[in-house]
This record gives sequence, structure tokens and C-alpha cells, in this order.
Amino acid sequence: MSRLTDITKGFVGGFLGIWGLGMLSSLVHYPILMAPFGATCVLLFAVPHSPLSRPKNVIGGHCLSAAIGLVMLFLFGSSLLSIAIGVGLAIALMQLFKVVHPPAGATTLVIIMAGNTHIDFLLFPVLSGCLFLVALASLLNLMYVKWQKTTSSTETAIK
Repeated sequence: MSRLTDITKGFVGGFLGIWGLGMLSSLVHYPILMAPFGATCVLLFAVPHSPLSRPKNVIGGHCLSAAIGLVMLFLFGSSLLSIAIGVGLAIALMQLFKVVHPPAGATTLVIIMAGNTHIDFLLFPVLSGCLFLVALASLLNLMYVKWQKTTSSTETAIK
């Protein structure tokens, strides 16, 4: 794969991921776009073969970190100490459950700093956003593999 193809694939994936989440938010009248998803797009579309880009890591990491953020906020409120403990706990539990996804650490931070104690935050934006991005990444990677095979077959036929 050429460097230009990698860069193009990263741009298209990142653009479609964030634009799609924004459009979905407008459609359902509920915010689905959150800052950590920008970093998730970097992993999904720039380094899709990284263990950190696996669907279980993206979905599990964000959902686990969101749950930790909600519990920390509910029990201890929004303070520097609860943020620090929450992020540290999110990292430790992602390691324990083998779902490490670095952008998910920011999910904990966002929830505690925003003061959002609604349990539905786990569904919208966290789970729904993760499912959308993982599905988009899977689709784009599948399309790329098919395109690569077609291009390779055409080059072989020309020779």
C-alpha cells in the first residue's frame, strides 16, 4: 500500500467518521459526537491493524471508561482527584479486561468534567458512536481490500 493511499484512507475515514456522527446526532436530536472519537478515528483509519483498533478494544474500552466516569462522578463529584482516580482506574481496568484503547481514557475525563451523571450516556453517545465508527472502519477496510484485489488483478492482466 502506498503512502498516498494510506493518507487518503486516513482522511476519508476520519472525515466520514466525524461527519457521520455529526449527521446522526442531527437526525436523532441527541449528541453522539464527543471529543475522544476524534482520537478513535486516528486509530481506526490510520493504524487499523493495531491491537488498539480492534472492535473489542474500541467498544469495550470506551464503554468501560464511560461506566467508570459515571460511577466516579456519582460517588465523588467533579474534582481533580475524582478525574485522576477515574482515569487511572479506567486504564487499569482496560488492561485487566484486555480492551486497552487510549482515546477511552479521555471518555472518563469528559464525563467527569462535564458533570453528566445520566446513565443513558453509555448508550448515546458512547455505545452508539463506537458501533458506528467500528462499522464504518470495517466497511471501508473491506472496500479497500476489494479495491486492492481488483487493482492487483488488473495489473497482472496487463503484464
